[in-house]
Amino acid sequence: MASKKYSFLAGVLCLLTSYSFAQTPTTGSIGAYDPADSSVISSRRMPQHTEFMNGTYNYPAKPRNMWEIGLKVGAMQVNGDVDAKFFGFPSFGIHFRKAFGYLFSARLEYVYGTAKGQNWQSSTGYTSAGARNPWSAYGGQPVFYNYQAKIQDLSLEGLFSLNNIMFHKSRTKWNVYALVGVGASVYDTKVNAKNGTGNYAFGTALGIPQTYENRKDIKDAQGLDDDYETAAENNEDRKATLFDKTLNPVLHFGGGIAYKLSNKVNLALEDRVTITKDDLYDGQQWAEQKDLTRDHDTYNFLSLGLNINIGKNAVEPLWWINPLDYAYQEIRKPRLMILPKPVLPDADGDGITDQFDQEQTPQGSPVDSHGVSLDTDGDGVPDSRDKEKITPTACQPVDADGVGKCPVICPDSTCPGWRPVNACETSLGTLPSITFSGNGVSLSTDAQGLLASVAARLRNSPECRIVVTGYCASSKSEQQRSWDRVNAVINYMVEKEGISQDRFFWNYGQEGGDCNTVDLRAAAQDEQGQTTVPAPHPNLRRSK
Repeated sequence: MASKKYSFLAGVLCLLTSYSFAQTPTTGSIGAYDPADSSVISSRRMPQHTEFMNGTYNYPAKPRNMWEIGLKVGAMQVNGDVDAKFFGFPSFGIHFRKAFGYLFSARLEYVYGTAKGQNWQSSTGYTSAGARNPWSAYGGQPVFYNYQAKIQDLSLEGLFSLNNIMFHKSRTKWNVYALVGVGASVYDTKVNAKNGTGNYAFGTALGIPQTYENRKDIKDAQGLDDDYETAAENNEDRKATLFDKTLNPVLHFGGGIAYKLSNKVNLALEDRVTITKDDLYDGQQWAEQKDLTRDHDTYNFLSLGLNINIGKNAVEPLWWINPLDYAYQEIRKPRLMILPKPVLPDADGDGITDQFDQEQTPQGSPVDSHGVSLDTDGDGVPDSRDKEKITPTACQPVDADGVGKCPVICPDSTCPGWRPVNACETSLGTLPSITFSGNGVSLSTDAQGLLASVAARLRNSPECRIVVTGYCASSKSEQQRSWDRVNAVINYMVEKEGISQDRFFWNYGQEGGDCNTVDLRAAAQDEQGQTTVPAPHPNLRRSK
């Protein structure tokens, strides 16, 4: 019979193990699971999940987690009036477990156990029980108490995980837990009181000692067989029964440690102690005449189990998951966290943050990328106060409003210095001056914008040419810098705006103007000039 039970258990274990390894894990690739995965959220928690994803609720919804089914084998002992043997077979159990949080889970468990015991010393205390005790047939002679108890219980237990919430590690392969539960237990205890049809030859009258060094000596000397044929004393007439066996309420407590083999399978070593309100699980309520106490028996089930996680569209059981995984992940690499938009100080409100602003400008004043007031014509008056934003160099210096004083052009030939009116001056209008900063020769964004407007005028007046004038030539470096700046203007107009190079006359190194300014003016119809000029000092050329 026992071999059939073991064969059945082995077959069930193999089937469940193969099923568990064949399943595809549904947990996320992160430490625990992906809080954004709605497939693992139950329908009743979807409103919370939606609020969390929308950023209106701080906590992710609890995911749907797997059930655990477990099979275990082990050894059962009764702690009572008769010395217990350590191993009692067959002893096995099966349970179903479900997590209700990361710390607490509950399981329904059935256990079937066989416990055996054999006293080392002979006893006569059975006489206190009278005819109810199976040893009463020995008429008060010393006997060696023994028993075999078959115990079954069904219980509901709460389990508390002790180490899955960790601050310095994402996950662990070990899960330590404590348990407490209540249930009901039935037992059927028998003793080996007969040698065939008669009693054993117990007693000192035959010269047999009443103590032995080990159980084997007792068995050999007394001729004990392995047949537990006699029903032990029980409480069936005084307590509730189930299937003609005494039924007792019981309380369990214990603990265990599980080791994860995969996301689906783990092994668990567990010890569970059961407290009963019955003194006859070992078939004996008085050990000796001198000790007539009725201490209630307890029994202990030490087991090794194989546990398998089952369920679709669910994460692992929550006792295997560290809930801090999500929090730490969002702190280190936010994916779902809503971060406030950074606010950078800008005291003058010019759009350039104080960290990069080189000048505190009045409200509404146009500035460059460094927060410095724009001065398009380079006359020293910011555009915000300049009433004449483009003042030719020839008309400078200017007054406090940025208005220059241009030289008077003679109206006719009667005036000294008179010259005919230049038609291109009329069609092109007043052309801007290009300002460079420091010793640089690169065009600023503002300068490029001015040249773009000049290019548009030139396209509308294809017959007109422009004289590009740079200033200062007191040293070789000033001569080369003046050439570089004129070259930068002409190159931009040719390469970026597509204006033919032969429409520009070079005029660098002149006196009477601002060294950091290049002036543009319309050329007269008969005016001649050079359209290409080599660098005066090539070894001093600058590109920035």
